[in-house]
Amino acid sequence: MPDKKKVLVTGASGLIGQLVIEHLGHKYELSGLARRPVVNIPSLQADITDGKAIRPAFEGTHTVLHLAAATTGLTESWDATFPISVQGTLNVYEAAREAGVKRVVFMSSGNTQLGFMFDRSQPYWKLANMREDDPDFPTEWRMITIEDGPYPNNPYAVAKSFGENLGLLYSELHGISTLAIKLGGVLKENRPHVRGIWPGFLDQMDAVDMIDRCISAPENLMYDAFNAISNNKWRWREIQHGADVLGWIPKGSAEIAAARDGIVPGHEHGPSTPSGYKGYHE
Repeated sequence: MPDKKKVLVTGASGLIGQLVIEHLGHKYELSGLARRPVVNIPSLQADITDGKAIRPAFEGTHTVLHLAAATTGLTESWDATFPISVQGTLNVYEAAREAGVKRVVFMSSGNTQLGFMFDRSQPYWKLANMREDDPDFPTEWRMITIEDGPYPNNPYAVAKSFGENLGLLYSELHGISTLAIKLGGVLKENRPHVRGIWPGFLDQMDAVDMIDRCISAPENLMYDAFNAISNNKWRWREIQHGADVLGWIPKGSAEIAAARDGIVPGHEHGPSTPSGYKGYHE
């Protein structure tokens, strides 16, 4: 039996990291890098803003799954975003280069194109905000593709766009394969938590499957980017590219997830729901 591929997970103590440990720990030899302690796998407790401190974690690693980023409550803050999601990502790539890492799976975000949803001249805002029985609710719309380019709506999204381009640069200059995942909304309760998440919801197991396929993709796939969104009724970003290249076909959807708990649009509440959220205004 061949040796398991050695995969370092940055931000391993977060939700996605814990899902990877739980569901892919049998398939890969996982190790972790995080500011907080990580259970069940060997790990280094260090901050990615400290390029020197994180280097030991990369030794002997084949693939880095780079999850660490400034997220909850910090997406509007340049002061929080820059050192973690920009300088920290550069530190990760430099440590990977020095250690001879073969691939980085970079966790980008659908936020890199979420500006399309906030442009009220487009149908995407209506898909995320209107009632389906509203006479102006769209009945058809053009799918946004990665080729439509970035349309960030906050500092976090700009930082993720930087990370994608940094990965492209390192793939060309240093031969480090980079596969970027434009992650949809993965939630603790694994169902829509606010009205706006229905189009971009990503079921936890669909997320794990995408990560698995990127880690195990052919070594000669040097750079690519994939939208990771479940098969949601109101989805407006394409997912066919992931099917064509990786064979990734999501099995979940916002509607299936919501139905498990009897949730309907405009009446979503759970552990991840922001305080003060009212849903539809009656």
